[in-house]
Amino acid sequence: MASAAARKKRVGRYEVGRTIGQGTFAKVKFAVDAETGAAVAMKVLDKETILSHRMLHQIKREISIMKIVRHPNIVRLNEVLAGKTKIYIILELITGGELFDRIAHHGKLRENEAGKYFQQLIDAIDYCHSKGVYHRDLKPENLLLDARGNLKVSDFGLSTLSQNGVGLLHTKCGTPNYVAPEVLGSNGYDGSAADIWSCGVILYVLMAGYLPFEENDLPSLYEKITAAQYSCPYWFSPGASSLIQRILDPNPKTRITIEEIRADPWFKKNYVAIRRGEDENVSLDDVQAVFDNIEDKYVSEEVTHKDGGPLMMNAFEMITLSQGLDLSALFDRQQEFVKRQTRFVSRKPAMTIVATIEVVAESMGLKVHSQNYKLRLEGTSPNRMGQFAVVLEIFEVAPSLYMVDVRKVAGETLEYHRFYKNLCSKLDSIIWRPIEVSAKSTLLRTTTRCVP
Repeated sequence: MASAAARKKRVGRYEVGRTIGQGTFAKVKFAVDAETGAAVAMKVLDKETILSHRMLHQIKREISIMKIVRHPNIVRLNEVLAGKTKIYIILELITGGELFDRIAHHGKLRENEAGKYFQQLIDAIDYCHSKGVYHRDLKPENLLLDARGNLKVSDFGLSTLSQNGVGLLHTKCGTPNYVAPEVLGSNGYDGSAADIWSCGVILYVLMAGYLPFEENDLPSLYEKITAAQYSCPYWFSPGASSLIQRILDPNPKTRITIEEIRADPWFKKNYVAIRRGEDENVSLDDVQAVFDNIEDKYVSEEVTHKDGGPLMMNAFEMITLSQGLDLSALFDRQQEFVKRQTRFVSRKPAMTIVATIEVVAESMGLKVHSQNYKLRLEGTSPNRMGQFAVVLEIFEVAPSLYMVDVRKVAGETLEYHRFYKNLCSKLDSIIWRPIEVSAKSTLLRTTTRCVP
């Protein structure tokens, strides 16, 4: 398709590229600051959707909190813009993927590596608590890694800001396997203690490769959590087991505090405290302007495109997508590593790719919604505890070479892993796998040369 579409969108000073993430109420786009050349992540929210779902207060709270918490181990929110129909949140672009991906890949992490991530997590959460912010949905899927392998806490959608850090919280929220037992009760809970419990579950998962509390039905799961019914595997060191036991204390009043965690010998091993300068003077004026004048204040939104084919991906996006300069993950036929966001390559015509995916998805009992080389597949989770949905989008990365980007929108991540492998086995006729690649550097030169 020599005359492939070249669609470009600009929001304010940002040139907007492909979708790199998608949730129930927002999409995340790759974008470039045209003034500085810096790559950023742009979270796009539809105003009508926010208003119709009565999410205005929650979204404003999330944005305000993310502007307040400025720490090296927290995803940075730069600014907020408002269009006529959209709200644009400009975020630090994190390219190292989710911490969950490392667990899925390795099964479990070495104790010293898990300890490093846990130290960075505690640093970030301690800082949040010092600002009166409680995350309330800590889990590996909400912990990202930057290009240097440093942890970044993300997704403050369920977080809350406590005035002067006092008072109990009463909203029951979070992810079942990671939630503290007192959150399940009706007497209120301390946000700090609840976050610490979730940190303990995360540490366990990093070192074990599986959850300490897991059941097929929620009542049984909550019963195990309330009783703190778990055991540490034999490979945990005594120091790690002892710390986890003090964190996963079902009584929040006797549960270890962050100050006590910092004093723990296992935690202190190879610990290097974060050096931060003085707190920045953070202005919430842009947040106030966006939400106070949600129908009046807007930035320029320009879209130029030609119909006729999938979105063309440029070399900069391709390199960023591939975490640096290693593109082998797109083509490595031996790769068993499945992420929440995954992709494969095809040399078949774009329309053939779409048609094949539609047929295969329907054969798997999924509903298919297709438009402009983007497909949404929907179904019911195998455990029938919720909905399952994925989005597939086709990009032209070179003449007659297409990349199919697959993203989980709803459902459990492990469930998505199983789905993706099953899907790829049924799409084998359209997936392109190079017969032989002599070296990654050769592949890199060949691939990047073909991309405009």
